[in-house]
Amino acid sequence: MDPREFPTKGNLMLAKNSLALAHQGYELMDKKRNILLKELMGLIDEAKEIQEQIDSTFTKAYACLQRANIEHGISRVQELAFTVPIEDSIRIQTRSIMGTEIPHVKYDDRQNDLTYSFGTTHESIDIAREAFREVKELTIKLSEVENSAYRLATNIKKTQKRANALKNITIPMYSNLVYT
Repeated sequence: MDPREFPTKGNLMLAKNSLALAHQGYELMDKKRNILLKELMGLIDEAKEIQEQIDSTFTKAYACLQRANIEHGISRVQELAFTVPIEDSIRIQTRSIMGTEIPHVKYDDRQNDLTYSFGTTHESIDIAREAFREVKELTIKLSEVENSAYRLATNIKKTQKRANALKNITIPMYSNLVYT
């Protein structure tokens, strides 16, 4: 209802209905924001844990790679690295949390077949390969969590703007119309 319209009983009823709707909308926006914040906090904690795991796993993986380089030589390790196929088993699906599309990464880890013979390599190659497989899995998981957190944060900002518009503009305007 336009506030410049005539103060008739019909317009007053419309203003009261609009005020009630604005209050209800604000409550819903506030609930949505709280739910999204709770999800975001959980994702932030999860991202910190995964990042710590990645740091320790990377350290371990590079130590294993260094040992393999010493035992086999850099050129031999490089030859074995070139035999690893390109990763194409990663699939991204989305799920919705309060209207926010959150990615869910599916990864087929069965494709980690050996591309070299055990008889021609030392144990250090196998340990390094396994360590870098763990790094890959953790990196995939971290990318999913960080992307989800970013999308949730963006949606929280939008929801906060809408809630503030209702609280600071719409509700006071209709309150003025109804109570004056």
